[in-house]
Amino acid sequence: MLYAYPVDLETNPDGTITASFEGLPGATDGTTREEALREAQDLLVTSLSVYVDDGAEVPVPPAANGRPLVYVPMLEAAKLALHTAMLENKISNVELARRLGVAESSVRRLRDLLHESKIGRVEAALHALGRQTVVQVMEVA
Repeated sequence: MLYAYPVDLETNPDGTITASFEGLPGATDGTTREEALREAQDLLVTSLSVYVDDGAEVPVPPAANGRPLVYVPMLEAAKLALHTAMLENKISNVELARRLGVAESSVRRLRDLLHESKIGRVEAALHALGRQTVVQVMEVA
């Protein structure tokens, strides 16, 4: 899945720009459009981490309908994919830890969007669930 969510940008009377995501909690703002978009990426990761922490399904991004997209960073996207694979396969942290030969606390950290894990460890966990990661690099406008 491509973890890219359309962002709503609204210019406030004081000139700041508020960024928010349809169906996700929270909002942030910046003094410029570029700053608002940078802040929106942090907001997006934090908002999606709530679903992971609650053991809930991660919402599918809605149609952009002309709105700019904010991409979840690579590590966090891999962690979201791991969380989704675990839910789909009904695999617990304990079971995945057994398959990987690690402590259950290691799996908890692998699933924590706000923890700086090594991408190779997340890839290994995905592989243990029959998933393959692919990186796509795009030119930035």
